[in-house]
Amino acid sequence: MTFEAARLPFAAPSAIIVPAAIAHGFRFDPQHTEGWVVTFTEDAAVALADRAGEAVSRLRALAAHPVVPIADEAQQTRLAALCAELFDESSLGREGYRMAARGLLALIAVGVARLAASRARTGTVTLRPADATVAQLRALVDEFFRAEHQLGFYAGRLGVTVDRLNDHVKRATGVTAGHLIRQRLLTEAKRQLVFTSQPIQVIAEELAFSDPSHFARFFRKHTGTTPHEFRDQRG
Repeated sequence: MTFEAARLPFAAPSAIIVPAAIAHGFRFDPQHTEGWVVTFTEDAAVALADRAGEAVSRLRALAAHPVVPIADEAQQTRLAALCAELFDESSLGREGYRMAARGLLALIAVGVARLAASRARTGTVTLRPADATVAQLRALVDEFFRAEHQLGFYAGRLGVTVDRLNDHVKRATGVTAGHLIRQRLLTEAKRQLVFTSQPIQVIAEELAFSDPSHFARFFRKHTGTTPHEFRDQRG
């Protein structure tokens, strides 16, 4: 797994936690690898704490070490069954499916959090909180990325210079602060291209690009494909 600037080996069965805007990728064995990908918004993390803010902090702390091995076969079976049931609820759209899906997602989240807590107790890895400045930057980017693409805006909100912010983020994550902004834009662009039918021009406008051609150049530079091609490939 590529996680920001790091390469992390892992073996199945595992749960992998990837926060929004984290640059990541996987190299799987196409003949033998199978599993579930569950994507959810931060508001769905409330099962991990009494308040939404605490829940999101807990989730990000878990993701500081994203690979959570699943050694217990019964737990593996249970999590796989919950994911299968979640898929059924979301695809069949039966009465009350939204409430049922949220409940299933909460059970999955709690199960993974318990596995991570067990991992920490056994000393396999020590969970550590995310860097405070990086966490503040990510929160600001999440709030303003649709309108503000320039690093100077975020540096100003944090009360530091652009160079100092870039240096700090680079030391903490291995990538620049500008990279985090671009990845958040790309994540939202990909989400809208795949999960909505909005015209590409509208997506470009919502993400504050001056025109669709500017958006297309940005998207192609960082993905190697055009927005049209990306949408077509994912049907």
